[in-house]
Amino acid sequence: MRNQEIKFKGKNHNYSVMIGKNILGILPKKVKILCPKTKNVALIIDKNIPVKFKKELKKKLKNYTLLFLSFEASEKNKSINKVNYFLNVLLSKNFTRSDLIIGVGGGITGDVAGFVASIFKRGINFINIPTTLLAQVDAAIGGKTGVNSNFGKNLIGSFYQPRLVISDTLFINSLSRREIICGYAEILKHSIIKDKKFFIWLEKNSHLVLARDPKKLTYAIKRSCEIKNYFVTQDLNEKGLRMILNFGHTFAHAIEINNNYSKKITHGEAVLSGIILATNLSVIRKICSIKILRRIKNIYIENNLDYTYKKYTNQNSIKKLIPFLKNDKKNNDDKVNFILLKNIGKTALPNKSKISVRNIKKLTKAISQY
Repeated sequence: MRNQEIKFKGKNHNYSVMIGKNILGILPKKVKILCPKTKNVALIIDKNIPVKFKKELKKKLKNYTLLFLSFEASEKNKSINKVNYFLNVLLSKNFTRSDLIIGVGGGITGDVAGFVASIFKRGINFINIPTTLLAQVDAAIGGKTGVNSNFGKNLIGSFYQPRLVISDTLFINSLSRREIICGYAEILKHSIIKDKKFFIWLEKNSHLVLARDPKKLTYAIKRSCEIKNYFVTQDLNEKGLRMILNFGHTFAHAIEINNNYSKKITHGEAVLSGIILATNLSVIRKICSIKILRRIKNIYIENNLDYTYKKYTNQNSIKKLIPFLKNDKKNNDDKVNFILLKNIGKTALPNKSKISVRNIKKLTKAISQY
């Protein structure tokens, strides 16, 4: 499949998402066009990126003064302290607003690099090169940047659009199956909330996406980006419709915090758990049929993903999540603001499924019984 381009159009800022195999070669030309006054380029790069890619980036950006800033990407390291460190380095190197920051890594790296770019001298050029499937289908699209706090995930941040996103599928070859599952979780979520045809396609092709079939994978990335782009362009600052993208994430973020962001569970595994929990809650609230829940679960079972939700099949495991549900960023009063499912391709609107903590406690037994 040839290279794909998705154009993001905002009120004040347009950019392209380029998707394809071995497309890093477009970077020098794009930097010259998009950032003509740039002299210095800082690359905030995940330390686990293969050396060959680092050498390739150095070669392609040889006409600029380069600063490589290694980053150990983890939820615990996604902090305001790390952001402050990067800011001080950039200031000491006399970077200007005309210069450029490039984030190279997964979603955590992109979030941190984008946040640094958004607040450095009130905004410096930013290009995102997502290297994980999760980042390519989700985190790199939409302009959300930020870091975690002791009170929850992504509670400190900003909305800041990049000048360009380059998703080179060559990076995916170096990922573990577990990392592929992380990205697949968001792909599946996108189909569930917006596109029944895409969901049907995933019912038939999920095993090929997980096996990294080049054509199937490129299509899945492109369609996922298009769906996210649909919500983002209508609600840049997540005041309403864009909240639908958080389907499954209210539970997922609580699961991650409850596990202290440890490697015991990845973001994607938490999202897969959250999708089932949210769908079951939708059934309990009688806005979704049990047939839909079974259809979604069948994809998990056929692709050996059911281990993700089996961890939450008892009442106590759900109860432990309640304190963290209260701090979800979608909440705007003392109730938990869930995104619930009506049918494949259609959710309830944001702010229409608020449930008090007291009632959630009453529902824990039912939620844990699928």
